[in-house]
Amino acid sequence: MRKALQAHIPYLGICLGLQTLVKAMGATIQKCHTNETGFRDPENKYFKVKLTSEGRKDRLFKNLPDYLTVFQLHDETVELSPQMILLATGEFCKNQIVKTGKTTYGIQSHFELTNDLLESWITEDSDLRNIQRNNYDLTLK
Repeated sequence: MRKALQAHIPYLGICLGLQTLVKAMGATIQKCHTNETGFRDPENKYFKVKLTSEGRKDRLFKNLPDYLTVFQLHDETVELSPQMILLATGEFCKNQIVKTGKTTYGIQSHFELTNDLLESWITEDSDLRNIQRNNYDLTLK
């Protein structure tokens, strides 16, 4: 990862990929005080991330709404290195989307999630079988 950063190779790290980026930049990973799993937080509200002023200006996010509903699947959070720019924050785990350089991004939530991928995850992982999506239960029988 460090060599890729030095070579300015474009990178998009999702979840563990964000953590890999942060470690390569010399920052740390810590336990989040709230486990973020699924679509809804402990108060049964959808998990959302809020774009920062830098995020609203960034070419990847500038045409998106200020708040994005996301799927979370982590119990850790990242601290940022001085070279990183915070593009979006969350209520429970603050640092949600970061950028360093022109083409290196890290995203804590699962923007890549599709219906098929979610179905695959809940089929293969017993810990995910009882998550909620769009107010209906996805529990597989």
